[in-house]
Amino acid sequence: MAVVIQVMIDAEVAGVLFTANAVTGRRHEAVIDASPGLGESVVSGAVTPDHFVIDTATGRILQQRSGDNSVQIRMDPIAGGTRTIRSAATGTPCLNRMQLRSLTDIGSRVERHFGAPQDIEWAFAADGTMWLTQSRPITTLFPLPETSPDRPGLRAYFCFSVAQGLYRPLTPAGLSAFRLLGAGAAQLYGRPVVGDIRTGPTVFAEAGQRIFIDMTGPLRSRVGRAFLPRVFDLMETRSATILRDLSDRSEFSLTQRSVRPTLKRVVRAAIRYRIPVYIGQALISPAAAQRRVGRITAALRHRLREISGVAPADVRGATALLDRVERLLAQETVPMAPRIAPGAIAGLAMFGLAQRLLRTQADPGELQTVLRGLPNNPTTEMDLQLWRIAKQIRRDDEAAQMLRTAPATELAERYRSADLPAAISDGVAGFLETYGHRAVAEIDLGVPRWSDDPTHILGVLANYLRLDRPELAPDVVFARGDREARQMIEQLTAKARHRGRLRSSAIRFALGRTRALAGIREVPKNDIVLVLASARRALGAIGTFLASRDLLETADDVYFLTLTETREAIDGEMPDGLIAERREAYQREMRRRRVPRVLLSDGTEPEGTVEVASGDGALVGVAASPGEATGPARVILDPVGAHLEPGEILVAPSTDPGWTPLFLTAGGLVMEMGGPNSHGAVVAREYGIPAVVGLPLATERLSTGQQLVVNGTAGTVAVNAS
Repeated sequence: MAVVIQVMIDAEVAGVLFTANAVTGRRHEAVIDASPGLGESVVSGAVTPDHFVIDTATGRILQQRSGDNSVQIRMDPIAGGTRTIRSAATGTPCLNRMQLRSLTDIGSRVERHFGAPQDIEWAFAADGTMWLTQSRPITTLFPLPETSPDRPGLRAYFCFSVAQGLYRPLTPAGLSAFRLLGAGAAQLYGRPVVGDIRTGPTVFAEAGQRIFIDMTGPLRSRVGRAFLPRVFDLMETRSATILRDLSDRSEFSLTQRSVRPTLKRVVRAAIRYRIPVYIGQALISPAAAQRRVGRITAALRHRLREISGVAPADVRGATALLDRVERLLAQETVPMAPRIAPGAIAGLAMFGLAQRLLRTQADPGELQTVLRGLPNNPTTEMDLQLWRIAKQIRRDDEAAQMLRTAPATELAERYRSADLPAAISDGVAGFLETYGHRAVAEIDLGVPRWSDDPTHILGVLANYLRLDRPELAPDVVFARGDREARQMIEQLTAKARHRGRLRSSAIRFALGRTRALAGIREVPKNDIVLVLASARRALGAIGTFLASRDLLETADDVYFLTLTETREAIDGEMPDGLIAERREAYQREMRRRRVPRVLLSDGTEPEGTVEVASGDGALVGVAASPGEATGPARVILDPVGAHLEPGEILVAPSTDPGWTPLFLTAGGLVMEMGGPNSHGAVVAREYGIPAVVGLPLATERLSTGQQLVVNGTAGTVAVNAS
């Protein structure tokens, strides 16, 4: 850097101007901190400055707070440098309305010049001249979603990425894949995409390389207001609170009062896919429903083989393979969901029926106990398979010692070169044959699968070998959960018996069907991930073809192109520097710690205005899995390579199936995101792990090593001082 020499301004008043509100995210609010004298006193935190929040459109002062101006740093014209002056605080603002307006106006001009909200340092000299001494971007603001010009007014966006347990950004290829999946969902709902389906439905938006869904329409409709908050109560509780608050705002007033259009679309889809028939069949014979779901998944695996291992030799072959990938994503994937879902719908409906029949007879946590050790869940089956492999490895002293001592990266390299003991290599190979399509952040097509890089799996296996208490073995815990669930059904049935045998029998039937069918709820996501893994392999083959023609440096560069750009690259069009720019932007977003659940189109993050609950010294979240666990916290932001000792409390921003192998040794779970039926909550219940979810800023407010008491029945987390 050069050495900058500047004239020192003899400032009468100075401070900082943010052209957007960095606390709330609002882009139409300027925030000014000011103090008499040099700006050093404000920037260094030596004083509490006067604070102003101003509406940049109207100039109206929205908020004003007087600071403590008893300490002033002034220029010393005689001795040089600065001097500190102390005086009694006057309580009079150091800026008048005209100066505030001038600052706001010039801040808007600077923002337009640089094309982004700015953090500006400024000063007014004694003669009234305004000086700007520095300007830089406000780096903490979350980017705004891309709003379509034909969707004016304030919009509300829900972060689909975070709801799926994915805080990290998605690759351009991953975002493109979801635009096509979104087009398929819109077609299923009876609102097909007009124009190029690669753009996705109009409700699809991107911000910060994350997926956002425009919730403005549902917020302004009677059906949306009645239905969505209830769904979010189960899946993402804190977002449900935010959406209810937004419903009270005039910008989201009710405009769609009729339920008829929505009802017609839902009924049409239900009839088309025979959903009521399959729900009835599932209730009559859960085993038949399971076999039907198994056939759908088997047929999918067979169909995906036609794009596996294809290596295009020319432009025509690469184009045909890309056509097949796009058709798979846009037309063939989403329709699987209504074919698989009836079984899960039946199971969850029976759970709701039992809840209604029992009313106050079931104590908190008792009904949730019924959901422990659910069969037919592909995620828990995956984790238990991994545990069985660990048990086999433990019987081989050489293999176990190697797994305990060698770094996971070294083990992965030796696995690829076939240089591991058979107990490890055979077990991992068998696991990857069934579950190799899965990964951490698996909804992003651009992320390597476990079959591409087994480092995480080998690290998890090493972690399992540290578990030396037989009663805490995952298969033992899972079997115990199954027994406790069945015993609880008997207890709840007995409780209801005094209100009539018919009611008691209905509760037994409903809870039995819940256990038989609810595990199916994880199958649709597993099958979608199968599709994404196959699409990834096909794109990788296209990337190899493009690299052979020197259009890409490496085959993996293809994941940093949209599918439209990949098509253009096949035709020979590849802008210079695009991949490097994309990779740099991706790495920048990887460093972002905070992603809003809900974001308004003016930049407002409504969650910032919702109070964080606490009670009796404990942090309050959402009860997700009953029971109480005490143990040291382990804050983990990324599970790859993470170390979790048996019995530690896993504290995470959110989780997807790639995290769940860690659950097998966790003593408890705390998550920032989620609700009672979010993925992490469901798996925690099945393993009998006490869990609290929907606890804002948990990874910042809790630290590794703190002794925590997690009460999954009350939904509280306390830090144990002892």
